[in-house]
Amino acid sequence: MTPSDVKATLSFSDGSPSIELPIHQGSLGPDVIDIRKLYAQTGKFTYDPGFLSTASCSSAITYIDGDKGELLYRGYPIEQLAVHCDYMETCYLILYGELPSVEQKKAFTARVTQHTMVHEQM
Repeated sequence: MTPSDVKATLSFSDGSPSIELPIHQGSLGPDVIDIRKLYAQTGKFTYDPGFLSTASCSSAITYIDGDKGELLYRGYPIEQLAVHCDYMETCYLILYGELPSVEQKKAFTARVTQHTMVHEQM
């Protein structure tokens, strides 16, 4: 998410003072209102049963839109990864942000395999 110059103004019908909240641009999906300082400024919390309208974190790895049935890893639909990529390619993608070349996959697989070996005396 990227901070923007746009702000949301929250006003209360009980006479409490209005507050401005920053808006962040989502890399995918809708923009979000940053409510981290809401309680400190107003003494009030938000209520969102099931967290259906809440972004719990900013992630460069995963994007989920349950209403649309979308699950992306690093911008790739999970269906595409399941059909066209193996486990090691997907691990590389999650760690490094891009799918590996043939050479990168070979080196990565060798490195992972080396670290999974159990010592003979165990």
